[in-house]
Amino acid sequence: MTPGTLRGHSETPGIRIVSDGHGVPFSKGLLAQSLTATGLPPDRAYLVAMEVEKRIRKAGGLGIAVDHLHALVGRALGEMEGSDYLARYEKWTRSGVMHKPAIVLIGGATGVGKSTIASQLANRLGIVRLISTDSIRQVMRTFFSEQLMPAIHYSSFNAGAAIRVPVGKNLDPHLVAFVEQVEMVSVGVKAVIDRALEEGTSMVVEGVHLVPGFLDSTTWGEAVVLPVTVAVSDAELHMSHFLVRERDTDGRRPFTRYVEHFDEIRRIQDFILSRARAEGTLVVDNVDIDDAVASTVDTLYELIDVAEDAAGVVEGPQ
Repeated sequence: MTPGTLRGHSETPGIRIVSDGHGVPFSKGLLAQSLTATGLPPDRAYLVAMEVEKRIRKAGGLGIAVDHLHALVGRALGEMEGSDYLARYEKWTRSGVMHKPAIVLIGGATGVGKSTIASQLANRLGIVRLISTDSIRQVMRTFFSEQLMPAIHYSSFNAGAAIRVPVGKNLDPHLVAFVEQVEMVSVGVKAVIDRALEEGTSMVVEGVHLVPGFLDSTTWGEAVVLPVTVAVSDAELHMSHFLVRERDTDGRRPFTRYVEHFDEIRRIQDFILSRARAEGTLVVDNVDIDDAVASTVDTLYELIDVAEDAAGVVEGPQ
């Protein structure tokens, strides 16, 4: 290798996507990732992306306008994968052009697989902004002392330890404290979402504090909002999630800690599910991660359909 030569440098001239006189490099990997938003498996999405690159080079010239690229991707996708995937690609593309950001809220009790589903969903949809409500709670803890807001200084399943005034005999102190924590954290969650919408940015939020009915979404304008409650109905399967979590984190999240509070975690799940039923929120029983992600994506596209119908959008080439 001669001095000054960069490793991995390709002698093949790069394709640039051009818009308003500016250009950015074309990437098969990024295109393939965006195509997985249609539900296309990654390996097949990459084959479509490779075909798109081949057609651009065959057409001559290394600059392609955004609109022309979208049309080329649509033709290749329709020919290789069929009309269903093409229709989804067009819907997702139109959603971006119409400046309708998507806000996906993945809630559920501790240990049901929310973060895994959220990360896979964000990756499939090409959404780069992903945040957990625990991160928001952690920020709030730095501003509000335990004396001022005791509930946010405990985990959701042992927040009952923060109660300093006895509650009524018919009330579960853990649920009372959990609801108090949800109300506090929801303020921070709404602020983060409001900022994303001001910027026109889609977002995935996940966390135990996303309890149906606690967030006011009336100020979110035309955003496509999908609340999802993840559950694990089988208690034994739910318990096994914590064992896997301990192994995946090299013991930093010990299995015994969650076992000690498993009854409280299950009662919190029951409460969240009752709120989901009352609010008509989509409930996904996380028996299979792939199925959970797929059903969430399907529901999101149904909401995009509703939004387009309300806006009077005509499908097909414009």
